Amino acid sequence: MMNCFNLMLLCCGCVLSAAARSPNILWLTFEDTSAYEFGCYGNPDATTPTIDGLAKKGIQFMKAYSTAPHCSPARSTLITGCYATTFGMDNHRHKWDTPDGIFYPELMRKAGYFCTNNSKTDYNTTRNHKAMWDECGNKATYNSPARKKNQPFFAVFNANITHMSRITSVTLEGRRDFSKEGLDPAKLHLPPHIPDLEETRSDYAFHLEGVQDVDKWVGLFLKDLETRGLADDTIVFVYSDHGGCQARGKGFPFESGLRVPMIVHLPKKYQSLSKMKPGTQSDRLVGFVDFAPTLLSLVGVEPPDSMQGRAFMGPYETAPRKMQFAFRTNQEKHYDPCRAVTDGRWKYIRSYLPNKPFGLRNAFQWQMPANLGWDEYALKHRTPEAGPANPAWMQPYEPKAPEMLFDLNTDPFELNNLAGDAKHFQTLEKMRAAVSRHIRESGDLGFFPPTTKVKQPGVALYDWVRASDCDLNRLLDAAETASVPDAANRDPLIAYLGAAEPEVRFWGASGLGLLATEGILGACPKELLKAVSDSDASVAAAAAEACCLAGESGVGMDALVNGLATMTGEQKDPFYSAVETLSWNPSQHEVLRSNLDRIVATGGFPAKSLSINLGLKPIGSLFGGQARKKGIKVNKDRRKLEPTP
Repeated sequence: MMNCFNLMLLCCGCVLSAAARSPNILWLTFEDTSAYEFGCYGNPDATTPTIDGLAKKGIQFMKAYSTAPHCSPARSTLITGCYATTFGMDNHRHKWDTPDGIFYPELMRKAGYFCTNNSKTDYNTTRNHKAMWDECGNKATYNSPARKKNQPFFAVFNANITHMSRITSVTLEGRRDFSKEGLDPAKLHLPPHIPDLEETRSDYAFHLEGVQDVDKWVGLFLKDLETRGLADDTIVFVYSDHGGCQARGKGFPFESGLRVPMIVHLPKKYQSLSKMKPGTQSDRLVGFVDFAPTLLSLVGVEPPDSMQGRAFMGPYETAPRKMQFAFRTNQEKHYDPCRAVTDGRWKYIRSYLPNKPFGLRNAFQWQMPANLGWDEYALKHRTPEAGPANPAWMQPYEPKAPEMLFDLNTDPFELNNLAGDAKHFQTLEKMRAAVSRHIRESGDLGFFPPTTKVKQPGVALYDWVRASDCDLNRLLDAAETASVPDAANRDPLIAYLGAAEPEVRFWGASGLGLLATEGILGACPKELLKAVSDSDASVAAAAAEACCLAGESGVGMDALVNGLATMTGEQKDPFYSAVETLSWNPSQHEVLRSNLDRIVATGGFPAKSLSINLGLKPIGSLFGGQARKKGIKVNKDRRKLEPTP
């Protein structure tokens, strides 16, 4: 466990004064874009001359990673220099109480910097976002008259030009002709994990149009720095907040969701701050957890010991890390924690709820025509009459392997799971142990389901864990045990069901559900039948799902329908997620059909999604006419190059 962060602001005794003319630092951040989508990273279709040119005279990081495939936990990591899981800030998108003194802009301002953010915050905290900055909003800029003469600045600009909402149009009707931008959908080179469909090609062209617009947007800032005589004094970072908009990108713990483009340009007078030479491609492993300590190092501030990241530039640069870790705690309303690690060649993903396919629907991402088209393909190929399906394209719709291991040298899009290959057993063991060790060393709070995270109103979970007798290791043990389909775990999982802590009971119920799926549970334990009435919604839903899988569908389905009908907000989410999960399991279709009227009566997105998965309605029924009308406008409108300097 780490020391409390309340002393973090006292760690600035060794700062450079503003008078020492520290470098200005400009972060140009855009959204939802994978590294492979830029020309300088090998994309044959996108035209990105500005960023390609910056890469030729700057440092292009070839193995840069967001620590999460969603914007809010990724930004929560950026703003703290620690894994968002440490502070319980990992649920996308949810505001939690957080400890005092963990946000780096306070250190930068103490060092004499004028700090601005335009304008996205999204830090998953109840803390006042804007109070961290000198200026925070859609008018915040380093050109502000509030910045003192010769005062160095740190400025963040966030463009939503490539945000997934650019293409969440439901329909292809009314889309622009992307071939005018040199992006003919029929001629694009789709990555191999994406099915070759009209919808995926059109969405990819739409997104790459945004990538080319981002290139122009970056050019606006480079020109402004030159015009104002600031270019020789300003270090520029250009990067995406996580991976791209294509299905199985954003929200997924694969390289397409985590590996980002990142280029850093240091003017000549500051090139000594980096051991990496201008115009080089660096294979150093860097992640968002490393950005805050690097920022502090570049301006002469020693990063506090409480930060988990490592500076990769500046006088406080540390040795390269051997492994880069990542996490995914939820996919919108679906609590579905995964943890990942890479050493640059090997990539390991641990899934703690293997029953849940990666492709569980949510109402936002499934507005992309590519998602709807992919679902239609997957649903069609569940029957032999449709002919053989491409295994790579079916991967998101099948139960997850508890462990996945990929050789990124030969399989960069992670299609060939080597976890079961005896030749790679030692590598698997090494990566498994690394993740297990990391979640303990970092004090990972992501194994508390959202319904269990508020222990004391107004008190951060991080602080509560340290002030109480909470046994975090026991919780982590429970999550690991629950994810292994081993009959020997039956009794330990039943024992977890009897725990006083709802988060531990949750993992007991979930693990028994996995054993039932694998046919190794035996008779449904009486403790599981009782748990469907648990006071915590996550526990009750997990137990109800497990009862259905264990042959006690009457008890389980009654509990699920009751939860959908009576719960609201995040208390309802676990019941929706359980029903959606069961609907992708053919063995549960009969009982779901027999209860369909009761579920449909609860209304909303879950009812529509269930009807589609049971083959009773087409995928096109997921969204109504109003959504299509709005989508046609999305297809016609082109986003402005904003924000500007």
